[in-house]
Amino acid sequence: MDMNKKTIIVFSGDLDKAMASLIIANGAAAMGNEVTMFFTFWGLNVLRKPDKVKIKKSFLEALFGWMMPRGAGRLGLSKMNFGGMGASMMRTIMKQKNVSDVQELIETAQSLGVKLIACSMSMDVMGIRAEELIDGVEFAGVATYLGEADEANVNLFI
Repeated sequence: MDMNKKTIIVFSGDLDKAMASLIIANGAAAMGNEVTMFFTFWGLNVLRKPDKVKIKKSFLEALFGWMMPRGAGRLGLSKMNFGGMGASMMRTIMKQKNVSDVQELIETAQSLGVKLIACSMSMDVMGIRAEELIDGVEFAGVATYLGEADEANVNLFI
């Protein structure tokens, strides 16, 4: 076990939970820890590019893509979202208080060397293609995450 290695499974696509996972990851990386974030199912939306990417998809894959938020800037809150109004209010307050938004937290994580891994099985199930995700993301399955987790002294599921 490596006392300087942390892993985080990002299962949720909620704004507040994405922020929490990235703040923890950035804090650990800033303290000199090796950090791996494994984005799966709804957490993949955090990594989606904000602009539509033209890719041939089946009807169900396209429908899934249309129903899910496209990118960090469109995530909703886990509580009191009120059709997006709560998330908008949260973003306004964050801006007023100079709190980094999710996109900035992702960029900081990447600059600190945090490993961002998209779950390839979840991508297949949800019809998300590599071209739809931000640059710098790695693609792997659960065995890769478990290998990282076996070596870490902290493993979080958010």
